[in-house]
Amino acid sequence: MVKIYHATNVGKVRPNNEDAYAEINPDTFIVADGMGGRAAGEVASNMLIEVAAENLNPDSVPYDEKILSAVISDANKKILAAANQNENLRGMGTTATILHLYDDIAYYAHVGDSRIYIYRGGKLYRVTEDHSYVEELVKKGEITPEEARVHPMKNVLTQAVGVTEDFEIDSGKFPTMFGDVFLLCTDGLTNMVTDSQISEILSHSLNPAEDLIQAALDGGGRDNVTVIVLGIDC
Repeated sequence: MVKIYHATNVGKVRPNNEDAYAEINPDTFIVADGMGGRAAGEVASNMLIEVAAENLNPDSVPYDEKILSAVISDANKKILAAANQNENLRGMGTTATILHLYDDIAYYAHVGDSRIYIYRGGKLYRVTEDHSYVEELVKKGEITPEEARVHPMKNVLTQAVGVTEDFEIDSGKFPTMFGDVFLLCTDGLTNMVTDSQISEILSHSLNPAEDLIQAALDGGGRDNVTVIVLGIDC
């Protein structure tokens, strides 16, 4: 049994919400953070959700990492095609983070800097790796993760959906455990809220999605913020 909380907020600075999220039965969860200005980012993130809903057939579960990656690849082609047909959508793109739970296995596919975390045994672990300029600096040891949160180039992505035909998708699978709590979120959360704050909220909150959103707003709310929290057998 999976218990689900979700919330999104435009934040305190941006005029519109370019994030999108969805729950697709059975037990498939998606967050997407659009980019491109005007309404284009909103179009890209929602196109990703639409493609996932069209491609994920309930009769074909489990959706393993190859199936989830194929969804992102198909969305990439359709977003690129839409941008080529409409100059107002040129340059749009989106992150894509998809999690599917089946029996005792979690499958995922991911592009961009939205994230999947797992809270297990009182500790918070990040499942995904950001496809961003500052993540590359962290991997090289040139800056710390905390410095990355406030770096002036923290929003520069090295991979996104709908920007180019040639891109890479991270994917994988791992066993789940009773009591696991998963968090899917856009960078509007992680740029405003530390991992220790996230861990504290997940450990005790009665409505973790709303409390995480509030923490992001309290931290400055400089971006759209979207979260999905789901707990296994909790």
